[in-house]
Amino acid sequence: MDTRPVLVCTQHEDATADLVITELNRRRVPVLRLDPGRDFPALAQLAARSGAQGWSGRLTIGQRTLDLSAVRALYHRRPHTYPTDSSRQAARFAAQENRRGLGGVLGALPGCLYLSHPQAIARVEYKPAQLDAAARVGLTVPATLITNDPMEAKVFCAEQPTIYKPLHAGAYEVGGEPAGIWAAPVEPGELDDAVGYSAHLFQVQVPKAVDVRVVVVGEQVFCALITAPPGIVDWRAAYRNLSYEPVECPERVRRALVAFLADFGLNFGAFDFAMTADGAWWFLECNPNGQWAWLEAAANLTITTAIADLLENGATRHA
Repeated sequence: MDTRPVLVCTQHEDATADLVITELNRRRVPVLRLDPGRDFPALAQLAARSGAQGWSGRLTIGQRTLDLSAVRALYHRRPHTYPTDSSRQAARFAAQENRRGLGGVLGALPGCLYLSHPQAIARVEYKPAQLDAAARVGLTVPATLITNDPMEAKVFCAEQPTIYKPLHAGAYEVGGEPAGIWAAPVEPGELDDAVGYSAHLFQVQVPKAVDVRVVVVGEQVFCALITAPPGIVDWRAAYRNLSYEPVECPERVRRALVAFLADFGLNFGAFDFAMTADGAWWFLECNPNGQWAWLEAAANLTITTAIADLLENGATRHA
């Protein structure tokens, strides 16, 4: 029996990770859970040594100790970032040391499969890199403009129906309440000099019939059609009014998605596509740690099993 543990790095409350941990427990695969940005150093202790065979030593979390040289897989889900916004210089310094010390060791474990490696996740979060890679592997990508020039933006929006969407889905508040910034149509007359304050992403609006969410685990591909009410551009703004059904992924698209993940060194990706009435699939974006649990139940997809298989068996091209 393989007694090597799986390390799950995520927040203490993560219902999606809970599904995978429960499945690994059912299989009697040892699992340790850690939120590096919150648990270290108060609740965890690290003692790592470098050597010819890579890093060895221990990571103690509460009453449990992890052999760093024996971690079979690390599931990097959604841990908190290491806090760096303190007004105290010493606290900021310590946070950076923790990120590069604990984070550096966890990113260099010998023989460990990463789902996915934190540095690979960070690289794919840049949308310009995503769009470039998607085009190179043969996916159909809408024409896109990234600019802070108001006149360039107006010209682009005047040439065809256009949407604006943020380059990063970070935290944003309106009236003190968290709010999402969804993709939305934009007209030339709506644009003014405020465009000059930051980079903006404008993209040709695809005349979609439905949306498709594709979850890729290693080389397994799971697809679901998402139908939103008429007039909804970004389906995330209408969760309560969506319908789902599983759909087969065209072989050309499947091969391209596997190549996309390989290009970034990823073992997981949640992809969004717009499908037009003629059946064409248009690539919109990839979330390297996108949510999938709600879709598994809604479209009867076996994503939990696929992730648990990968973490348990630890064999993939993109390790």
